[in-house]
Amino acid sequence: MTITNTAPANTAAISAAEVHEQAQSLFAASYTWVQTHWLQILIALAVASVIVAGLHFLRRLGHRLCNASPGPAGWGTVFGRAIVKTGNFFIIMVAAKLVAGYANAPPEVAKTIAFLFTVATVFQAAIWAREIILGSIEHRTGSQEYQGEAIGSAMGIIRILVTFALFAIALVVVLDNLGVNVTGLVAGLGVGGIAIGLAAQGIFGDLFAALAIIFDRPFRRGDAITYGTSSGTVEAIGLKSTRIRAATGEERIIANRKLLDKEILNNSQREYRRVQFKLGLVQWTPVEKMERLPTMLQEVIEGCGRTFVRAGFIGFGDSSYDFDVEFDSPTAAFDDFFQARHAVGLGIIKRLNAEGIELAYPTQTAFTAAPRGGMIAPYPDGPMFGENAQPVADDPTTTAELTPSADRSAVDQDAPS
Repeated sequence: MTITNTAPANTAAISAAEVHEQAQSLFAASYTWVQTHWLQILIALAVASVIVAGLHFLRRLGHRLCNASPGPAGWGTVFGRAIVKTGNFFIIMVAAKLVAGYANAPPEVAKTIAFLFTVATVFQAAIWAREIILGSIEHRTGSQEYQGEAIGSAMGIIRILVTFALFAIALVVVLDNLGVNVTGLVAGLGVGGIAIGLAAQGIFGDLFAALAIIFDRPFRRGDAITYGTSSGTVEAIGLKSTRIRAATGEERIIANRKLLDKEILNNSQREYRRVQFKLGLVQWTPVEKMERLPTMLQEVIEGCGRTFVRAGFIGFGDSSYDFDVEFDSPTAAFDDFFQARHAVGLGIIKRLNAEGIELAYPTQTAFTAAPRGGMIAPYPDGPMFGENAQPVADDPTTTAELTPSADRSAVDQDAPS
């Protein structure tokens, strides 16, 4: 059996012929249009020239915004740089689109102008979006707190990622306007993006965490922070990690993603530091003195130049009556906090000593068992407790235990006959 190939062999020739025919049709329509509407075309060209000149003037204003901005990456520079990136092709197509209707352009010419205008607008919008996004990042990283950090050198990588994403979207939009089925292309880009994301999810996670730090600003370089069970001063915020100098001197390096997963306390944003003391008074302290204790503590704290917050009874300890006192250091600096704690602590001790108030410490009383089950007091002249206890001799050595002979005699008396 013979298989006949029914596919057209002259597909390329037919396509070329169609293109040639459309080109001839466009040329003929344009020639006829110029002959019949030459006056409208001249007026349209004059108006288009004015529009082009006006758009070029706006582009020069972008240069002025860049020069007049108060910083290397101010908002004036960001938007000025975006305006400067306006292309000549986009300017010409805007002018042509605006005057095409007045000049009564034929359908073939109008359709061509509309297509070229769409292409120019889509790619120009991608360029503007890229400049504004990158300018926003530079505006954040360009502040004094972020100067000289590794995130500044990462702008090349960020520029590549942003450019690729925006121009890929622009290409898909243009192809869709051409009538091309972009479903397969979008699916391929999606699968490729997922594969790349899974392969480098750690790197991208730290990169986006670095951008989150830059934009959200939970801390800056030089801030003293506490994260988890660690603390230190931020020295650098990099593309992948943040370097923190601990109070003990070592440099700690933690991934940006892991750092943001923790609760972060920014100590540099405090207006003050609160100091808290817990005082345990001995349980034979008179109630009258305990009632006056909050006033005493307030006088001591204010006498040291600190801000008194509160003081009062908080509970019963195992061997003490517990009081709590809180006060604030004048600033958030750790040195001021340390000196305030030192000065107020010594002042409290002096005042308690002057008032005859004692601080409790853990105590425990031990009793010695007598041979017959009673208890012997732990002091030299104390009595013996229990119905079978024997008097204790005056000799201090007998307070802890009886002599061996006494022990045997006591045991013999109780032994059954």
